[in-house]
Amino acid sequence: MKLGARILKTGIAITLALFLATLFQFPSPAFAGIAAIFAIQPTIYRSYLELLVQVQANIIGAVLAIGFGYFFGTHPLLIGLIAIIVISINIRLKSQSNISVALVTVIAILESTGDDFLEVGVIRFLTILLGILSAFIVNLVFLPPKYETKLYLKINENTEEIIKWIRINTRHASEHKMLKDDIEKMKENMIKLDQIYLHYKEERNYFKKETYAKSRKLVLFRQMIVTSNRALDTLKKLHRLENELHQMPEHFRIVLKSELDILLYIHEESLLRFIGKIKPQSSTEFLSENKFNKQLLIDTFMEYYEQDDQTCFYSLLPLLSAIIDYSDHLEHLNTLIDSFKSFHKDDNEIKINEE
Repeated sequence: MKLGARILKTGIAITLALFLATLFQFPSPAFAGIAAIFAIQPTIYRSYLELLVQVQANIIGAVLAIGFGYFFGTHPLLIGLIAIIVISINIRLKSQSNISVALVTVIAILESTGDDFLEVGVIRFLTILLGILSAFIVNLVFLPPKYETKLYLKINENTEEIIKWIRINTRHASEHKMLKDDIEKMKENMIKLDQIYLHYKEERNYFKKETYAKSRKLVLFRQMIVTSNRALDTLKKLHRLENELHQMPEHFRIVLKSELDILLYIHEESLLRFIGKIKPQSSTEFLSENKFNKQLLIDTFMEYYEQDDQTCFYSLLPLLSAIIDYSDHLEHLNTLIDSFKSFHKDDNEIKINEE
């Protein structure tokens, strides 16, 4: 089993929270550990935002718990009533994600009884804040996320899977049900890829030079994802129109396979060129060398229209449209990569670690 960074950070945050609570001699260090669990976030920027809203939610919970508890006692019905009020306030403030930790604060404070209720309540509130702060420190210092590497590797992995299935499908070697299941998995993987992109986009840079460089990379990564989605759309239409393709003339099927193979080859080399594994060259030269012939594909398809039997012609129009759309986005991707590699070379360092 592989341990992810978030799992390790959670363990470190709990350890740090318990250690600091013990160091400061807080009577219930466990509450610091519980708070640290809720405060771990996938990015440093999101951790900073979470720190602010969790402190706010805890202050609300602590004030209500200490106030009601001090004047009205700690009856279970009262705890339930305060919980309802805390939930309502957090929903009103659009802070639903922090309701859990605010309720932990309420229960932790109202669970204590006796003459020193006020003192114990304040100490437990501070203990929970210590746990939140510990998680923020861990997010900031330990195992900082390498979303640039993670994003590229995930794009490459998803694209390779899509390309593999397109090649198999155009050679009529795919099993229909198995490919259908895999397409659903690929769609889910592309949704997860969008989430990684958002995490990468959220990460803040502290220098203007880094901000400009990252903005250029964001445009490139976005286009990579869009292009991979267009490849997936092509695969879905190939799969759905499998029977119609079998009824097409052999000449058309040969041209279709040949032109798709060229597109897939271009796509693979584009991703390698981005990380410097293939020497840079202009996108126009790159595409002309590989000779993707959009016009040949269209002309071959139109030849079929001029025949008497046009049963599958209109059914296959969406497939042809998807392939052309895929080629257009791929050409745009290569233009962006060419621009990225040609200008601001000192700023455009790609931090890809494949280990």
